[in-house]
Amino acid sequence: MLSSKEIRGSFIEFFKKQEHLFIPSWPVVPMGDETLLFTNAGMNQFKEYFLGHRAPSFKRAVNSQKCIRVSGKHNDLEEVGIDTYHHTFFEMLGNWSFDDYFKSESIDWAWKLLTGVYEIDPNRLWATVFAGDEEDNCPADKEAAELWTKLTGIAKERVLFCGRKDNFWEMGSTGPCGPCSEIHIDLGPERCDQKHVKGHQCKVNGGCSRFMELWNLVFIQYNRKPDGKLERLGANYVDTGAGLERLCAVLQGKESNYDTDLFLPIIRATEELAGKRYSSQLGNKTDNAFRVIADHIRTLTFAIADGVTPSNEGRGYVMRRLLRRAARFGRSLDLTEPFMHKLVDVVNKNMGDAFPEIRQRQEFVAAAIQAEEASFGRTLDRGLEIFAAAAQRAKHKKISGQDAFQLYDTYGFPLDLTQLMAREHGLAVDTDEFERLMQQQRQRARAAQKTYSLAAALTGVELPETDDSLKYAADSCKAVLLGWIDESGYKVKGQLATSDETTALVLDKTCFYAESGGQVGDVGMIKTEDAEFVVEATEKLADCVLHRGKLLSGTLYTGDQVTATVDKGRQATMKNHTATHLLQWALQQALGSSVRQQGSLVCSDYLRFDFTWPKALTKDELETIETKVQETIAANLPVTTAVLPIDEAKKLGAMALFGEKYGTSVRVIGIGARNKDEIKNALSKEFCGGTHVSNTGQIGGFAILKEESIASGVRRITALTGPGLVKHLLDRSKVVDALTEMLKAPAEQLAARVSKLLEDNKSLKKELKSGGGKTAGDVNSEANELFKSAVRAGEAYIIVGKLSPVDIEQARVAIDSLKKKAQSAAIVLGVPGEEGKVMLLAGVTDDLIKKGLSAGDIVKVIAPIVGGGGGGRPQMAQAGGKDASKLDEALEKAREMIAAKLS
Repeated sequence: MLSSKEIRGSFIEFFKKQEHLFIPSWPVVPMGDETLLFTNAGMNQFKEYFLGHRAPSFKRAVNSQKCIRVSGKHNDLEEVGIDTYHHTFFEMLGNWSFDDYFKSESIDWAWKLLTGVYEIDPNRLWATVFAGDEEDNCPADKEAAELWTKLTGIAKERVLFCGRKDNFWEMGSTGPCGPCSEIHIDLGPERCDQKHVKGHQCKVNGGCSRFMELWNLVFIQYNRKPDGKLERLGANYVDTGAGLERLCAVLQGKESNYDTDLFLPIIRATEELAGKRYSSQLGNKTDNAFRVIADHIRTLTFAIADGVTPSNEGRGYVMRRLLRRAARFGRSLDLTEPFMHKLVDVVNKNMGDAFPEIRQRQEFVAAAIQAEEASFGRTLDRGLEIFAAAAQRAKHKKISGQDAFQLYDTYGFPLDLTQLMAREHGLAVDTDEFERLMQQQRQRARAAQKTYSLAAALTGVELPETDDSLKYAADSCKAVLLGWIDESGYKVKGQLATSDETTALVLDKTCFYAESGGQVGDVGMIKTEDAEFVVEATEKLADCVLHRGKLLSGTLYTGDQVTATVDKGRQATMKNHTATHLLQWALQQALGSSVRQQGSLVCSDYLRFDFTWPKALTKDELETIETKVQETIAANLPVTTAVLPIDEAKKLGAMALFGEKYGTSVRVIGIGARNKDEIKNALSKEFCGGTHVSNTGQIGGFAILKEESIASGVRRITALTGPGLVKHLLDRSKVVDALTEMLKAPAEQLAARVSKLLEDNKSLKKELKSGGGKTAGDVNSEANELFKSAVRAGEAYIIVGKLSPVDIEQARVAIDSLKKKAQSAAIVLGVPGEEGKVMLLAGVTDDLIKKGLSAGDIVKVIAPIVGGGGGGRPQMAQAGGKDASKLDEALEKAREMIAAKLS
């Protein structure tokens, strides 16, 4: 039986023998493509070739691409664990041709690999081809059908013509597309899962599991225009994809992908942790949990290794959802303590040879998962209790959107987790109400899904290469206007008139730096004698630099001689960028080599640096880091740049930004090196294409503004240099002067004087709380009267009534006092306030909580009566309301609710 390593390796070696270049997998975070949340197909990294923005340096390619499908159009999350083949993470084996070979070779090689190398019985294989589409005026792919029978010997009746839904591939609503030919395998009549359906007939694309797609061969020969019509491309491309997980199941003789060696080691490790056995059954909740955990830990391991840590935004929020979903399934296996991080090592042992990046970052990945598990674990059990109460309250078999929102907002339960638990109880969730309450959070979670508006207008356009070497040497240069880009595409003829519409100018050369590597793109002006164009952002598409902005005056013509001038803020950006390199060096000096960059932002105003570290930095650590950077600036060390072959740069020990795309040569920045030969011994040496100062003294100072957490295991430092630091210090000086005048004290005594004022204020607050116009004795007296008039329910007291206006602390003290006196009680107090407002407090003793009473639930029911809302713990909860006139009604409702529970 072939192992997954052998199956993957055989695929790659087969195509390498056919003169294909092996291209390593892209990270699961698409590099330079913000239209995708995650890499979801093998072709993603070749997109610019298919769009015609860049010509590839090779004609044939092969790889195994890491893919995640967990959001948007391609979202398999809800099916994971329920069936045998859906996954959030998978590997896509593929081979590509860029205007080289086409249908004949693709079909021939696919057949030879499957039947020759993998030794699949050819009598079990079927092929489908495109049947044509009248609406698109697109003919049937008779060429592919004839090639199948001619080249493979497959019977004509096993080559099927299918429609656009199954056999026509499109990148999107516009862009490259074409017919595809799929290879399916007959797994045998015993694998049919539709036998119970009357009249069902097993067939390819027939909706049953007997026939399974193994490999899709896409022949890209058309372009879908914005008007929906097809046109022939000037070149032909091949893009094929075969899922490794499915291929392994077939070649290893397994009925489920989860029974292959890609998943079983993870499941076996989970068995050891849980003390339960996996039986590989569908519809079994225990087995479902094993499958979900095995799937999700693979996704989490690869995503976190590629730089996506759990957080509340974008890609990080997707990972947080996955981890919390897996943790909840772990509860069904009695795994109540953090356990997912213990499975990272299993994934590494199984897949680290093929993807060494997960092995290199194993320690960080495990730490990030453990931190997130521990954080969620603190609220998970309580959240499950809240869900149980919400399920009991559900009306018309639907949990309210407000309950779902509380589970999200207070206990960190993603909506899909609440929906999953609801389905297990035969319930649904009011998602409409939830969506209304969640609008702001949903916008934040989708923040990473930006669109690149120019890409659609540039399909099939090969943009000119811009010479941008002057960005390192000049702030102004002469250039020729080659054209411009607007919503309708790339214009190389005509004129551009003044307009409020954003346009991107294309020049033959430029001194503007295009946004990359964390450094913002330059801004500035492009002028002729008669026209002024303001550059608001500089970006790069393929090898073409785009100067985005607006024409302020005059008219521009293609071929114009222009002067491009970068704004003087570039100098401040350079200071911040070099300081960012020094900051990373200082962090590693102070904390150790395990510190790794997770991202950065370098602009003229400040610098921001994200790095891996499990906890907040201490005051002493921050001072040490800050001092190291300041001392290096004061040393006035030289900053040297050198372009080196990437292998040579790595041998010198230069650090690369993980996930960044590098060519065969890289630019290295060496701080403390006077020339290329000294870079090996430089203080700091990094791969970097950004702009920098020539010596550290030009930075002019450094100060850390703040250090904070942005995700599990990831910290962020924001700092200032140069002009930004000077302005910050001057602003601080003005504040000190104002306080000196206000407090009539010299600057060196301000801290002591403010500390004394705070202490005095604290003492006064305590006095007010103990008084507040009503003594503690007065409040206790009112509470005692309520106790005397309380109703009994068995051994328990139902204490409901009003208190005279008091502050919240005094009311809480009253509830605690009543709990002690009654021993067993449910207490609800109403306190009128100013301007018709009202305060509600509820308290429940532990013995009654066990019987199903909850202070939070009581408040949640009665608060709307007085026009308010609130919540809290089962022991104590509070709410505010706007309508004191309804207080009696709210208290009566509380009496009824408590009595009903205790009856």
